[in-house]
Amino acid sequence: MPKRPPIEPEGALYVKLPANAVEKLHRAAEILGIKKKDLVANLVSKYVDPDTKQGIGALNAMSQPRRVTVELGGDAPTLGAYSFQPNDPPEVLDAQAVAELLQLERKVVLDMAEAGKLPGRKLGTEWRFSRTAIIAWLAG
Repeated sequence: MPKRPPIEPEGALYVKLPANAVEKLHRAAEILGIKKKDLVANLVSKYVDPDTKQGIGALNAMSQPRRVTVELGGDAPTLGAYSFQPNDPPEVLDAQAVAELLQLERKVVLDMAEAGKLPGRKLGTEWRFSRTAIIAWLAG
């Protein structure tokens, strides 16, 4: 019989991730045919090195905004900044946020919600909407 490699002890990690990150992780694990915990463990093993200055520097660089020079057609370059930090929108939206998402007037959103044409819930005097439900409604 072939000898099995020793099993590493496991520790628990409970984290809340943005919904889109969870979906990406789920899809990647499904496509690769591996467990999500194994995918995360492999990513951490490959990309997280807290034991060296170089490793800490690389991790710190990922979490800091970047400076970039942008040519705007003039003689002098303009200095700006960008960041790879995700800007995950909230899952629960008010009428104004839905209006901006759908590029409609707020009154139109409220009228549609009152008529039952837009998925949402009235909480007291205010309407609240699930971003996921609005996107699904729009796609359907």
